[in-house]
Amino acid sequence: MRVFVTGATGFVGSAVVKELLGAGHGVIGLARSDSAAKALAAAGAEVHRGSLEDPDSLRRGADMAEGVIHCAFIHDFSKFRENCEIDVRAITAMSDALRGSGRPLVVTSGTGFAATEDDRPPRDHAIPRVATEYAVEAQVERGVNASTLRLPQVHGEGDRGFVPRLIAIAREKGVAAYIGEGKNRWPAVHRSDAAALYRLALEKGAAGRRYHAVADEGVTLRAVTEIIGRRLNLPVASKGAQEAAQHFGWFAAFATADMPSTSARTRAAFGWEPRGIGLLADLDHAYYFEA
Repeated sequence: MRVFVTGATGFVGSAVVKELLGAGHGVIGLARSDSAAKALAAAGAEVHRGSLEDPDSLRRGADMAEGVIHCAFIHDFSKFRENCEIDVRAITAMSDALRGSGRPLVVTSGTGFAATEDDRPPRDHAIPRVATEYAVEAQVERGVNASTLRLPQVHGEGDRGFVPRLIAIAREKGVAAYIGEGKNRWPAVHRSDAAALYRLALEKGAAGRRYHAVADEGVTLRAVTEIIGRRLNLPVASKGAQEAAQHFGWFAAFATADMPSTSARTRAAFGWEPRGIGLLADLDHAYYFEA
C-alpha cells in the first residue's frame, strides 16, 4: 500500500514511517522544510512538500495515496484551541480526496478524555482536542473510511513530550515535584508499539472505530517524579494543589490530571500486544537526562 503520512519526521511519525517501510508499504511523507525532506529521503520515503496549514498540499498528498496516517499536530499549547482548529481543517482536506474510495484514513487523537475506546467525550469538553474526534465522525458520515487512534504519553529515545517537560521543570526549580500524594496516573506506550498499532489500524481498522495505543494503563506521577529526582540528584517533594500553577506553569493541568486508560478492545481487535519497555524502565535511561 502507498501511504501518505503527515508528521512523518516527528517523534511518533518517524517510527510509523519505519514500521510501514519494514512491512513492505510505500510511504509518501509530508515535509515542510528542507531538513525534513532530507530525513525522509534518507529513510527511503517519497517526499511531498506541504504543511498542516496548507490544505491543498494535504489534499494532494492524500490523493496520491492508497491510505493515509495523520500523525502531525502543532504542539504549541499557548495556542492549543487554534491548533485543534487547524487539525480539523487538515482532516477535512485529506478526507475530500478519500471520500467514497474506501481508502483508509487513521487520525491521531489522545486518551486524556477517554478511559476506554467506547468513551465519547462531549463536544464542550475542557480539552479542545475533542474537535479532532468530532471531525473524524463527520467525515465517516460523508463516506470516508476513517478511524481514530488515541495516544497516551509516548516515550522512547528522542521523546519531546510530557516527561522531558517534567525533567526541565525539576532542573529549573531545583526540586522534582508532584501534587498531593502523587497518585494521579498517566497511561503510556513506547513509540515502537504505537507505530505497530498505526500500521494495524491502517491495514485492518474499521470506519468510525476508536483505538487505544495504551501499554501502561496508568503510571503514577509520583513514581515518575521519584526517578527524575534520583537521576538529577534533586529532592523529591509534594506540592499542594494551590502551588501547582506556580510550580508547573502552563503544564499544571497535565501534572495534576488523572488519566488512566485501557486498550482491551484494541488488543482484542488486532491481537496487538506491546513489546517495548514500560515508561518507568525507559525513563531510567541516560538519554532522558542528557543536556
